[in-house]
Amino acid sequence: MQDYGGPVGFRMALAHPDRIEALIVQDAVAHNEGLGANWKARRAFWADRAANESTLRTNLLSLATTRTRHVGNDPNVERYDPDLWTDEFAFLNQPGQADIQSDLFYDYRMNVEAYPRWQTWMREKQPRLLVLWANMTCRSSLQNRRPIARDVRRRKSTSSMQATFALDTAADQISQLVRSFMK
Repeated sequence: MQDYGGPVGFRMALAHPDRIEALIVQDAVAHNEGLGANWKARRAFWADRAANESTLRTNLLSLATTRTRHVGNDPNVERYDPDLWTDEFAFLNQPGQADIQSDLFYDYRMNVEAYPRWQTWMREKQPRLLVLWANMTCRSSLQNRRPIARDVRRRKSTSSMQATFALDTAADQISQLVRSFMK
């Protein structure tokens, strides 16, 4: 489960817990502590959409924010293909995308409301869990490490030194971790 895939994965897990063999999480948030400063504008948007939609769009859809989603604060930016964020930025600027992305982020508040159910499920089920942390991300994934550790004691937690999309620069390392975990 990664990014938007986190809420999807948790909803699937709660709907069909018997189908879950393990969870593999990379920068998916299930606790308020995992939402950092970047979410201040997003929370204001949830509280008053009309008054804050312009700020949200600037926060979410700018080229700088799009680039940061990929490279975080990794000092080795040259390892990333700039097409990763320029292609995404071009897509986000297609007609209608600003409205779609605003709607998605407005609906994201329902995920935050579901966090307590996801946390309870993790505490009760204690699923096998591999967590890949993106230390160089703009998000507060490191702040989400402690709450998940409280919820799931049977976990393997590891750090990767990449940004949010760790597969951009560490696909081989991550695939080895996943293979080893799933044995």
